Amino acid sequence: MEERKARTVCCIGDVHGYISKLQSLWSNLESCIPRLDFDSALIIFLGDYCDRGPDTRLVIDFLVSLPSRYPRQKHVFLSGNHDFAFAAFLGAIPQPQNGSEFREGWKEYEMSEEREGWYREEGYQGMHLQGRRWAGKITVRFNTIKGTEYQGSIYDAEPTFKSYGVPHGSADLLRAVPEEHKKFLADLVWVHEEDNVCIDTSDGVKTCRLIAVHAGLQKGKKVEEQLSSLKAKDTRIPKVEALSGRKSVWDIPEELTEPPTIVVSGHHGKLHIDGLRLIIDEGGGLENNPVAAIILPGLKIVRDTDPLVKQ
Repeated sequence: MEERKARTVCCIGDVHGYISKLQSLWSNLESCIPRLDFDSALIIFLGDYCDRGPDTRLVIDFLVSLPSRYPRQKHVFLSGNHDFAFAAFLGAIPQPQNGSEFREGWKEYEMSEEREGWYREEGYQGMHLQGRRWAGKITVRFNTIKGTEYQGSIYDAEPTFKSYGVPHGSADLLRAVPEEHKKFLADLVWVHEEDNVCIDTSDGVKTCRLIAVHAGLQKGKKVEEQLSSLKAKDTRIPKVEALSGRKSVWDIPEELTEPPTIVVSGHHGKLHIDGLRLIIDEGGGLENNPVAAIILPGLKIVRDTDPLVKQ
C-alpha cells in the first residue's frame, strides 16, 4: 500500500502591519513549495497582524482574501496580544462568561495607568484593560527593552490608527474599521490544535499533535485547563499569558513530552527551534527585520527577504 504523503504545514510569524513583507513572504512560499502541496497546505498565521508597520488595514485585507483565493488551503488565524488589544478597543471580544465587568481587571495594573496614558475617551468605561492600553498615549518616548521609540502607545498602535485614516487614540477608529475587519478580529482563535502533523527529527519523521498559540503555554499549569480557557476566550483575565507572556511560556510544558507534541508560536522576536518547540518570529515588526515562516515536515525557514527561487 502506498504511503500517504505528509501534508504541508506553513506557520507564519508576526507580520505587524507590513504588507510588502507579507506579500513577498507569500510569494516565496508559493515559489518554494510544489504547487499541489501549496494549494492544499495548512497555513497557520501565528498572530500580531497589526501595529508598528504602516499597513495594518492592507494586511487584514490580504488575510481576509485568502480563503476565497486559495479555497483548498486550510487557514488558521491566531490572535496575538496586539490583535487582542485592537479587538478589545473595538468591542470585538466576548464579554466575560461569569457576568463580571472588564473594569474589574483594571485594578491589578492601575499603577501603570498614568505612565501608559490609558485611553479615557468614548466607550472606555466598558473596555477591557488591553484595549485601553492599546489606544492610550504613553508618556515616555523610548522603549528601553527594544531600543526603539514608542509609536503612540505601549503597543505602538499609532500606525494602525493611521492606516484607517484617523489620528492615534481617536474614538473615530470605532467607525473607521470596516465590519469585515471587526469580524476577522472577533473570529481570531487563541489556540489551535492539529493532529497527525509530520515533522523531521534526528530520529526520522515523527507524526505528532501540534498546538499553535501566539506566545506559548505556561509551565506548572495543567495543559488541558489552559487549552480549555484559551478555546473559551476567557476575557475575565486582564493579561492572557499565552498571548503575551515571555519566560513563563518559552518552553514546552513537561506534560506534552509524551506523547510528543509540537508547540509553535511567534511573539518572542526570535527564531528558536529546539526539538518540537518552534518559535518563529524574527522581529518582523521592526522595519529592517524579516517576516519568517517555517514549513513542515522539513523545518525549512522561508523569509520575505529570500531571493525568489522557483521549484
